Parts: sequence; structure tokens; C-alpha cells
Amino acid sequence: MSLQRAMVMTFLCVLAGTATASGGPPAGTRSADLVKAEKLIRAEKWDEAVPVLESAAQSEPSNADVFNWLGYVERHRGNMDASFAHYEKALQLDPKHRGAHEYVGEAYLMVGNLEKAREHLATLQKLCGTRCEEYKDLKKDIEEYAAEHASTAP
Repeated sequence: MSLQRAMVMTFLCVLAGTATASGGPPAGTRSADLVKAEKLIRAEKWDEAVPVLESAAQSEPSNADVFNWLGYVERHRGNMDASFAHYEKALQLDPKHRGAHEYVGEAYLMVGNLEKAREHLATLQKLCGTRCEEYKDLKKDIEEYAAEHASTAP
């Protein structure tokens, strides 16, 4: 191994150690708690996912994905105040988090706030245009919501 390659390998090891010591796994990896939580979420085991996500939040306090998933789970449990708080935290950590913008937009529709949902749709359009899945999904939900509520308007 050349000296240059050895130095690069050492530098990469130091970076990986720094990332882990700074409150989470190295960039691009997911913790065991987050992997477990995502499996529970796919199985719609909302109550079981909460403590796993709370553990992940303790070990990864700067991971916007963790707080986005907490918002998602709490929304499905009907805990809208907790859901909004978690989405807000996710967006504080990562204002460009497309998933959080989509999901908080859906949450706003659940509480009847079409305008706030549209604000997050506009943000998604700025972030990723009209072709990303998050934009398409929220746009569809907004259109369905507006159509449903237009027929019940006086």
C-alpha cells in the first residue's frame, strides 16, 4: 500500500469516527433503530414504532429523518399536536426535507388547513419541481381534498 493511499484510508477512518461520535451514524447510513422503525412503519405498527423512534431521536438528535418518521407515526395514531411538533423539528433540522414537507402537508389536510398544505406544495415545487414523488403525492391529496370539500360547500 502506498503512503498516499494509507493516508487517505486513515483520513476516512477518522471522518467515520467523527461522524459516529457526533451523534449518529456516518452520513449515508441508517442506525439499527431507524431500520427497525421503518419495518414497523411499513407493517403499520404505530405504537411499537414510537419507542424505537424515540430511542433513535436520543442517539441521533440531528437526524431529520427520525423526526419526520415520528411525525408520520403520530399522525397515523391521531396525535396531531405531536405530529406537527415532530415535522417542525424535522424541517428545522433540514428545511429541504421533501418527505417532511409532503407529510406535514397531508397532516394539514387532516385538520382542514388547505392553505398550509398548499404552502408546503409550493415549497416542494421550489425544491424539486413538479416531477418528484413528494410533489405529485401531495398535489393529488390536495386536489382530492379540494374536490371533496367543494361539493360540501354552501
